[in-house]
Amino acid sequence: MRKHNSRNAIAVLAIALLLVACKTAVTNFDLPSPVQQIKLERVDNMPNMPKPFKIIDFKNLAKGYDSLVFDSTQTGEYWPLIWADNSRKNYNQETFGIYTAMGDLRQGTKNNNGLFHESLATIGSVFGASLVGIDKSKQNGKNYVAMLKNYFNSETKWNIVMNNTSPEVALLGGGYARDWWYDVYPNVLFYGVANFYPEEKDYTLIMRSVADKFYKADSVMAGNYDHSYFDYATLEPKDNWICKQQDAAAGHTYVLYSAYQKFQEPKYLKGAKSSLEALLAQPKNEFYEILMPFGAYVAARLNAEEGTNYDYTKILEWTFNGTPECRKGWGVLQDNWNGYDVSGLVGSTVDHGGFAFLMNTYDTMWPLVPMVRYDQRYANVIGKWMLNASNALKFFYPYEMPNDHQTIPEQKKYTKGVIAYEGLIKESHFDKYKDIKAPVAIGDGPHWVEGNPDVSQFSVYGSGHVGIAGAIISKTNVENILQLDLLATDFYRSDAFPSYLYYNPNAEGKEVTIALGKKELKIYDAVQRAFVAKNVKNNYTFSMAKEQAAVLIMVPQDALIMEKNGKLYANDIVIDYRYAMEN
Repeated sequence: MRKHNSRNAIAVLAIALLLVACKTAVTNFDLPSPVQQIKLERVDNMPNMPKPFKIIDFKNLAKGYDSLVFDSTQTGEYWPLIWADNSRKNYNQETFGIYTAMGDLRQGTKNNNGLFHESLATIGSVFGASLVGIDKSKQNGKNYVAMLKNYFNSETKWNIVMNNTSPEVALLGGGYARDWWYDVYPNVLFYGVANFYPEEKDYTLIMRSVADKFYKADSVMAGNYDHSYFDYATLEPKDNWICKQQDAAAGHTYVLYSAYQKFQEPKYLKGAKSSLEALLAQPKNEFYEILMPFGAYVAARLNAEEGTNYDYTKILEWTFNGTPECRKGWGVLQDNWNGYDVSGLVGSTVDHGGFAFLMNTYDTMWPLVPMVRYDQRYANVIGKWMLNASNALKFFYPYEMPNDHQTIPEQKKYTKGVIAYEGLIKESHFDKYKDIKAPVAIGDGPHWVEGNPDVSQFSVYGSGHVGIAGAIISKTNVENILQLDLLATDFYRSDAFPSYLYYNPNAEGKEVTIALGKKELKIYDAVQRAFVAKNVKNNYTFSMAKEQAAVLIMVPQDALIMEKNGKLYANDIVIDYRYAMEN
């Protein structure tokens, strides 16, 4: 061991002497060629400049949502949107509920004793707020993070985080049949929240329990995820009238790889690989709701961090192309409705001409943006998709959408500017709205409000996920060139320097100015596989070629740069996982 350390010390000293002797050594390495970009036809067909163009301030919107929705003193019809639940399911503590939809008659203290609430709303809202820097563990005297533990269904022996606090509570919401993504995704969300609160009491126990259950489930299925759901109490796969949801494997692999990074237990890595391989082995697209893109993210990380060689392009194609056989058309829209570009939104590409959903679009950003950090071959694809999706999201918000494209514009005052419609549709499936021209901002599902059923079209649960976009998306001096934070939703990772994706959709080159801070940096572009600047600070301007992406990593000026096993390091921190790999 002593000799090994000595060799490393000599190597480091040699490189350091080289850098001292040649100040431009960092930019004079025999660098590989720029990274060749992988294309997705569906994204290629999206507009370079979607219209009408406007990127809303997602970060301020997320903070506004949090300040109003978590305020139990709010007044006005249908408010407040939060209430206390003292049923003490699973944990002997008070928890809270947030309305699924505005005015939802199944919910609130006046209905069913306030028992029915969904973790998609509560965990999603805590997650969204945490992403934009709000500490939900100590907010106005309450620990909302601790309250989420009541969704850990220990009383049922499932011992995972679920969408309701118990099966009988779920029945109050309409008696849903078991639907696998509703069982898996709350655990993905819980792991997202836990990333921000590693010291929260009992969270480690819950995370281990969930990972153990997912590992056992994957072992039982042994590559066959061709089922409607899984009974995590009896460890048996089950089938019902709902679609087979093979992409539940993507949810398993995300949780298991996150657990491996947190706990460093080899079985979780084994389970992450096994469940991903089950997904990759599927002969056809089985994208059901939200989980599929998490498989692409984990595949990219496994390739980068564990040396695997998964070809996961088909997972991205399954996510975008809208070709599932069971849930027909589920994917990403690529369309223009009466002059409104709706490309980039996630949902059904065929239902009533197209039916996109707010939450699904936000949540797809979560895995796909940080994926680029591990595999910059997709920088153009994700950059262009994000430009389109970020622009089209405004159409869900009643104060951003023209009144004549909304089902209930006269009721938008009830949203207080922070609650959006659940969906965006091309052709209304309700006769009373059939004359509204596309795109139509609308709700989905049953109308859960007495007296004024239409108001339930405003989606509280989906609006709570806005923090995902708020954490990722910032504007630059060029209107349609966004700065996308590659670390914002990249959880359970090793140390990293600030890393950003930029995409220039214009037909000409652009000069982009960004703020760096007061410390001198050198900037590495992982697409060019080259240092593009040194000794820079404060405001920095760089050139972007037309219709090209840049992945910029902000490296301390005095950082020692070295290559090891095909990766490029700065002070022992990886800045390029594919540095010496073939295109």
